[in-house]
Amino acid sequence: MDERGKATRIAYDTVAAAYAAALPDLSHEAPLDRAMIDEVVRELPEGASVLDAGCGTGRLLAHVHAQRPSLRLVGVDLSDGMLEEASRAAHDAELVRADLATLPFDDARFDAVIAWYSVIHTPTDGLAEILREIARVSSPGAAVLVAFQVGSGPRTVRRAYGREVALTAHLHTPSDVESALASVDLVPETSLVRAPRATEAHSQAILLARRRSV
Repeated sequence: MDERGKATRIAYDTVAAAYAAALPDLSHEAPLDRAMIDEVVRELPEGASVLDAGCGTGRLLAHVHAQRPSLRLVGVDLSDGMLEEASRAAHDAELVRADLATLPFDDARFDAVIAWYSVIHTPTDGLAEILREIARVSSPGAAVLVAFQVGSGPRTVRRAYGREVALTAHLHTPSDVESALASVDLVPETSLVRAPRATEAHSQAILLARRRSV
C-alpha cells in the first residue's frame, strides 16, 4: 500500500463511527442515484455474487440485501474502522480488508461490482489500475457501477464528520472515467450526470459499464 492509501485508511479509521452515525443508510442518496443501484440489483439472477468495492460502513450492502436477500454479498475496504461498522450494518456480507488495486479474489468471481464513491481518492491517471482489478474479478457481461464527483484535480479535506483528518479527494470528468473503463475492457453503457443538490459542492456522476464478454 502506498502513502496515499495509508493516509486514506487512517482518515477513514478516524471518522468511521461518526460516518456511520451520520449516514446509517442510503436515504441521503438522491432518488436517481438509488435507482441506478436498484436497476443493477434488479437484473441479477438469484444467488448472484456482488462486490461492494470500497464498502465503507456497509450501508450500500445493507440496502442491497434488503432488496435481494438471495444475493451473495462481499464488501472490501481499506479501513478496519469502517469494516467494523460494516460488520454491524451488513452482517450477512463477507467483509475483507484490501486495497482496490490488489483485490484478493479469483478472476471472474462477481456478477456485479459497485464502486460507490470509492475512486474519489485516486488521481485520474490511477483509475485504470483500480478498474483493471475490478474488470479482472468481474465475470463476462457483469455490471460495473462507478459513482464519483464531477470536476478535475485534487482537493484537500482537513475536517470530516466532526473529526480532524488529512485526506485528498480527486474530482473526475465522466469522459476520463469512461476512457479508463474502456481501456480495461469495461464497456460504458449508461451515464448519469446530475447537478449538485443544496448539500453538494459538485455535480455527481454514475457510470454503468459491462465487462466485455469473451
